Parts: sequence; structure tokens; C-alpha cells
Amino acid sequence: MKLIRPALIAALLCATTAQAEEARYLSLINRAHDSVVAVAVAPAGEATFEPRAIDMLAGGGDTTTVRLADSGCRFDLRLQFRNGRTAIYRDVDVCTGDALVIAPLPRRNATQG
Repeated sequence: MKLIRPALIAALLCATTAQAEEARYLSLINRAHDSVVAVAVAPAGEATFEPRAIDMLAGGGDTTTVRLADSGCRFDLRLQFRNGRTAIYRDVDVCTGDALVIAPLPRRNATQG
């Protein structure tokens, strides 16, 4: 029994390490009114975003899956909409969830431009 415990612990550590090094993907569900035309990703808190290729993601519920990185759990996502507006979703944890619902952007009033 004493030999089984170290072997089991070693197996669990290897499994955890393998999971930490798996590529990270995120499903995007666009509930906004406008289409998303570009997505860029950065590790959470970093200023350098890297673009990800996507087809236009129509508003109203269209979905797609984006590869974020080869490792890590928390990311910032910058979304560019067809109308020129941008939204940033910060600190998205893909280790606890695999989907992001894109909310409608607040309406601009006459003073916002």
C-alpha cells in the first residue's frame, strides 16, 4: 500500500502538468447587436495583444471557437465590432469555463461620439 501512494501522487502530478500545457480554446457567443470582425488575445494584464483569425461573428447568437494560447488560464480579449467600436474582456479564466458570452455594447449618447 505504501508504494501505491507515491505512484498515485506522481501520476496525478503528471496529469496536472499535462493539463497545464494543453492548448487553450474559448468559445465566443455573440449576443451583441453588431458583428465581431476581429479578436485579439493577451495574457491577463499584458498590454500586447495578438490577433486571432476568425470569420465575422454575426450578432444575435453566432458562435465560434478561438485558440488563445498553448498554456495559461487567464486572458484578456479585445473584440473589434463592425461598427468600429471595441470591447475588452479582462481576466477571462478558461480553466474554469470554456465559453464567453459577448454582451451588447451600451448605446452611445449624443455626447459620446
